Amino acid sequence: MQQFSTIGIIGRQDNRSIIDSLHTLTAFLHQQASLTIIVDEAVSSLLGKHSYQVSARESMGTICQLIIVVGGDGSMLKAAAMLAEQGIPVVGINRGRLGFLTDILPEEIEQSLGPILDGKYKVESRFLLEVCIPGVGGKKVLGSALNDVVLHPGIAAQMIEFELYIDGQFVYNQASDGLIVATPTGSTAYSMSAGGPIMHPKLDALVLVPMYPHSLSSRPIVIDSNSEVKIIIGERHHTAPQVSCDGSVEYTASTGDVITIKRKSQELRLLHPVDYDYYATCRSKLGWSLRPGNG
Repeated sequence: MQQFSTIGIIGRQDNRSIIDSLHTLTAFLHQQASLTIIVDEAVSSLLGKHSYQVSARESMGTICQLIIVVGGDGSMLKAAAMLAEQGIPVVGINRGRLGFLTDILPEEIEQSLGPILDGKYKVESRFLLEVCIPGVGGKKVLGSALNDVVLHPGIAAQMIEFELYIDGQFVYNQASDGLIVATPTGSTAYSMSAGGPIMHPKLDALVLVPMYPHSLSSRPIVIDSNSEVKIIIGERHHTAPQVSCDGSVEYTASTGDVITIKRKSQELRLLHPVDYDYYATCRSKLGWSLRPGNG
């Protein structure tokens, strides 16, 4: 297993609740021999006066061997595409509400992070989605998503009509509030709230979850992760639906627009403590039974 000597720390500048964890983390890393600590501009402003090297987040891939994200799952989602494209392994320290992606608790920083720095960890590859529209000379990439790409009506609660194709084959014409295309990582997020299945992160699959479809027989569909999903916006309801990647609106669609969703070529490398257990995370975060048996 790889050991790390140059550590990057990233966070969100508007999240002041992470300041104490940042101080705990940097103090712990500072005590380790031969470690170089690099912080992004947001973390630098939260730390106040310090002597650490500051780097733009976009440049960290050229100088860091490991990135530590301090915050909630949202902080990880914001950085996921960049980290995947730069090929940097990442660890998450959870200061959010759920913590499916940022799984080290603040009080466990020293206990969990020490072995990881020494090369003792579990590594998981999580794939992302890339959403495109036709552009000049080819396709224009709108954005990437670790959790999900969502077609939705935006502010107004309006029905959207669209055609769905998978690998070029027509699936259906649907009128609904939209469609969620989720990865296994995103299956415990918005997709689950809309009635989609929970998928283990190791699955090479996508789930397509219709949102309030105008049909009692419309149900989630699980497909191969290498499938191409194509959505064509219909004209019946004259809406201007929005396309979001992990909750951030990337595009407002028009009648006739062709939206393509495919698996991104680069994957995110998540590192976990050696005792990481996905099902234990589900029990903790989703309120499943905490012990075996009938009691």
